[in-house]
Amino acid sequence: MENFTAYNPTKLHFGKNVIEKLPDALQNTGKNILLITGQGSVKKYGYYNQVIEKLQKAGKNIIEFSGIKPNPVVDDAEKAVALAKKNQVDAIVALGGGSVIDTAKMINMAYANDLPVWKIMKREVEPVKRIPLFVILTLAATGTEMNGAAVLQNHQTQEKIGYFSPLMYPDISFLDPTYTLSVPKNQTINGIVDLIAHSLEAFFSGGAVPLSDRFVAANILETFDYAPALLNDLKNYDLRARMMWTATIAENGTTMHGRTTSGDWGTHALAHHISLLWDTAHGETLSVMFPAWMKAMRPKIKERLQQLGFLLTGKSIKADETIAIFEEFFNKIGAPIRFEQLGLKSHDKQKLLNLWLKNKPIGMNIILDEKDYQKIISYL
Repeated sequence: MENFTAYNPTKLHFGKNVIEKLPDALQNTGKNILLITGQGSVKKYGYYNQVIEKLQKAGKNIIEFSGIKPNPVVDDAEKAVALAKKNQVDAIVALGGGSVIDTAKMINMAYANDLPVWKIMKREVEPVKRIPLFVILTLAATGTEMNGAAVLQNHQTQEKIGYFSPLMYPDISFLDPTYTLSVPKNQTINGIVDLIAHSLEAFFSGGAVPLSDRFVAANILETFDYAPALLNDLKNYDLRARMMWTATIAENGTTMHGRTTSGDWGTHALAHHISLLWDTAHGETLSVMFPAWMKAMRPKIKERLQQLGFLLTGKSIKADETIAIFEEFFNKIGAPIRFEQLGLKSHDKQKLLNLWLKNKPIGMNIILDEKDYQKIISYL
């Protein structure tokens, strides 16, 4: 086990009506609040009005920026930074899912430090300060509500990349499962895939950490247990609560401690290019990419696949059988597992390969090269 520092400064309020705590949380912030939202669902289902009411109760001036896309782009973050500067905002409130929260994090870094968003993402400049950030989650998936990471894409440079800074942990996150009761089935499926993928990224980090491995397996098994029932009963509060908590656990550091890297992330790096090229839902890219990556990397990760299989089944099984567990589960819940199921054609694989060759996505633990790209493409 490697040396590690366990650090998570985000306070998390979980459960029904936790939004009632928002006015008190904002007590010590300044007057001007930048409210970041997505493309309209929060207004449609009434969450927006609830948050506006609480902000007004706290006596805040509300400056709004809406329209954040499901695959968030750097252009929107820069526009929001300009709005923040114009209004001299004192704090940021993000109401939405992962794309909204990730964008809000990068707005925070750029605004507080007067730096360009993309230069921060590319680590050409380094932020040193922040303003308060509060999160109200409406979609369980990415775990961004309790970590310091964000992902944005840049169509001009043809990149979709992640950035991490301890400065980006939200101050307080509000997780009310009732805010996810309106999430449609397809987005729920994508969220389930995403949280499983995050658990797997942790498992394929380096280092022998049996307890962290068991955390990963427990999170996956919990998801296997509730997912079919949830997809047949989307309005079930208890099942939504279970999903919301597993998504948070998958990416708040719990599964990472003691490893040589904080996840592998090669699969995410590869999958991001599909979203970049075709604006495909993030979860759909992962249910297609993870099995292909496992098959292509099998010679390098055979033992880890067998260990994972044992943790999931209690039996000694082959690496291929472990891969089959995930393919069968993704198929069972209606997630795509083949490239063509994304609505893409076989000739599109060359376009994807070309972008991989240009951007050279690699894992943090299991390093990918051009031969690996060819293998992975063959399994898509």
